[in-house]
Amino acid sequence: MRSYNLFQLKSVEGLCCAVPEACSVPPFIGSGRWAFGGKLGAEDALPLDFDGRAADTAVRFNGFYLFQTVDRRFIA
Repeated sequence: MRSYNLFQLKSVEGLCCAVPEACSVPPFIGSGRWAFGGKLGAEDALPLDFDGRAADTAVRFNGFYLFQTVDRRFIA
């Protein structure tokens, strides 16, 4: 698995955007509405709702992966 930078939307609990470290951060992340939530790597415990296959597909087309999580470890 690749490594991701994780961002969380401040106004919606659990809405996350995972951006591969090798990709540039999408412009909407810099709007001030998102907070950096840490890094996800191969050795890290992934959020329960993180789907690796969906992430690979989303990154291929969009450069990022949006997902909703209820995993309290990843909600700011």
